[in-house]
Parts: sequence; C-alpha cells; structure tokens
Amino acid sequence: MKLLRYGLPGREAPGVLDAQGQIRDISSLTRDVDGAFLASDAFRALQKTDLSQLPVVSGQPRLGPCVGAIGKFVCIGLNYADHAEESGMPIPAEPVVFNKWTSAIVGPNDDVKIPRGSEKTDWEVELGVVIGKTASYIEEADAYDYVAGYCVVNDVSERAYQIERGGTWDKGKGCDTFGPTGPWLVTKDEVPDPHNLKLWLEVDGKRYQNGNTSTMIFNVPQIVAYLSRFMTLNPGDVISTGTPPGVGMGIKPQPVYLRAGQTMRLGIDGLGEQQQKVVAA
Repeated sequence: MKLLRYGLPGREAPGVLDAQGQIRDISSLTRDVDGAFLASDAFRALQKTDLSQLPVVSGQPRLGPCVGAIGKFVCIGLNYADHAEESGMPIPAEPVVFNKWTSAIVGPNDDVKIPRGSEKTDWEVELGVVIGKTASYIEEADAYDYVAGYCVVNDVSERAYQIERGGTWDKGKGCDTFGPTGPWLVTKDEVPDPHNLKLWLEVDGKRYQNGNTSTMIFNVPQIVAYLSRFMTLNPGDVISTGTPPGVGMGIKPQPVYLRAGQTMRLGIDGLGEQQQKVVAA
C-alpha cells in the first residue's frame, strides 16, 4: 500500500495510491497519515479495505511529505561502503547518527532552498524507514515488527556547514527544505527486501548517483535496534539510512555543488520518484 498526503503545505489531506495510479481520499478513516494513524486499528483496517470504494481525488494536487507530524528525523551517515570510500573515510565501527530538524521536511517535489552564503550545497538519495510502533531497547530479530514502511528521502547537505564550521554535522544537514520526503510511504509488505533496492539521483538530467541498498554497512534491523538503545522511537519517526556514492563532494578532480535554477530528480525502486527545483533562499 502506498500512503500519501496531498494538498497545500500545512493543510495536507490523507490519501492512498490505488493500482491505477489514482489518489484515493482516506479522510473518512483518519485525519492524517501520521504516527497516531500508523499505530492504530484504522491503519490495519485500511490494509484490508477495497480501495475502489474510496473517493477519487481529482486533478494532480501537490504531494506533501508522506508522513505528517514527524517527531524525530534521524539520519545515519557513511552507511554505504562505497560512499565511505569516495569520502576518504574509514568504515564506521558503529552507525554515525545525526539529526535533521523537522523544519527541514518538505514535500517530494517542493523547492529546495540554498541557504544564504552557501557554496557547497549537495545531494544524497536515501532510503527512509518509517517507524510504526514504539521501539525501546528492541532486538535486531524483532526490528521489522516496528517498521511501518519505507520512503524516498533527499538528505540535502551543506558541506561547509557540516564539516568546516565546527561542532556536529547537524547544522549542515537540517537547513530549511533539506529533507524532501515521499512521494509515498510504501508499507513494508510491498518491500520484501529493503536491502536490494536500486537508488539513483540526477541533476539537470545528468546521473550522479546510481547505487543499491545492498552496499549498506548497517542494515535496517541493525539501525532500528541500535537507535532504540539511545532513544525511544515513536510511530511516525523517520530514519534516513545513508547514501550510495556519487554525491557532489566526492566528484573528482573537482567537487560539484548545487546552484539556483538546477533541478534534482531522484528515486528508489518501488518507492517512487522526487523532483525538486533548486532556488536561492
């Protein structure tokens, strides 16, 4: 099942994508696709519902972030062996954890703003994991029980802020619009193996990233269980699990960074595509 949110920013309505690619309204079942819904009986009931009986949404409305009211947006750095190699960094012994602020979250096709003064804004296509029930001190063997589904995330990053300005990575990762999420939350039953998904990203039609989740260092159960030792994961929290090689910072002999007026397009097998115009803040 592909859950989504559509409409004006801050006023999105809940929906689901049917087999014909039409958006169906599910506002009779829930006010939002959020953590409360994902943990509810209504979510389980929807999975058994005949979608053809739900109202069709006309036109082509804007798609919002596929999860509403995200409480935590947790990210894993250097989680692809081939990306760590291109970055000239050793394979981490434990997951590298950082956060995006929730003010970074935007829809999958909303504009991405280059921060004022930025010269090194970069891209990162990533597999997002959406938590479906409260997880605290869980075991890896049980981790999938706590996953509602998956989505596409663009972990937009300002490298100078991240690396050259001192402190943690967070200030280079959480700028406004640096977290396009969606287009859909694809329930885990439609993704039997999240570790064999092709993911890619293009800028102005040139493909820079062309990887596979099979090269992850820490897999989804390891990440979910690991994070649950340091924080309680709540329904609706999103974990962005790292990026394959091909980021702008790693291009040789000269790094390539985003400029206003460019267009990013990215996607993951079975999870949909995003497209963002890059604009100046």
